[in-house]
Amino acid sequence: MPSQPSTLRRPLTTERLLLRAATAGDAADTWRYRRLAEVGEWITAHPDDPDEYGAHFADPDRLAVTVVAELRDPDPDLAGRVVGDFLLRPEDAWAQAEVVDRARGTQAELGWVLDPSHAGRGYATEAVRELLRYCFEELGVRRVVAQCFLDNEPSWRLMERVGMRREAHTVRADLHRSGRWLDSLSYAVLADEWAAAR
Repeated sequence: MPSQPSTLRRPLTTERLLLRAATAGDAADTWRYRRLAEVGEWITAHPDDPDEYGAHFADPDRLAVTVVAELRDPDPDLAGRVVGDFLLRPEDAWAQAEVVDRARGTQAELGWVLDPSHAGRGYATEAVRELLRYCFEELGVRRVVAQCFLDNEPSWRLMERVGMRREAHTVRADLHRSGRWLDSLSYAVLADEWAAAR
């Protein structure tokens, strides 16, 4: 399959992380934590076969919107270790027909999965803050959104920590793989809100 250009146009660095476009070779590292039950509880698809997962991960459309976070650590045993992966998907905002061209590419969606063995150290917060900066300053979007199940408290706490605002709480609207209908939350932040908070 031909490769699609990544939505992350260049690698980004933070104090402790390198954020880069995912490659098919990252499937093994991300499988290591995505296969865990505690991670699978909240992600869209919970893989149970490494080969199927590898094929899904390597899909060009998926790779184009996936960002991998690696440790920038002076310890050679830790440097380059993948600690999480992030969704970075530019999209069109909803618009009425007469102005639809002005809504193209004005919004981005973020999502994240962190390796639980690296949780509690602020890596996800550090990465999401940098991705927000990238969305507003380099992609030039006007709004960034994220969603999660209400029961996924660490995720919505992260959204609030980085300055996103809760916009919607839907009641038993989304079917979980457990068979339960769960509440979900939607968060967003506008470019001017983000700039003011900085």
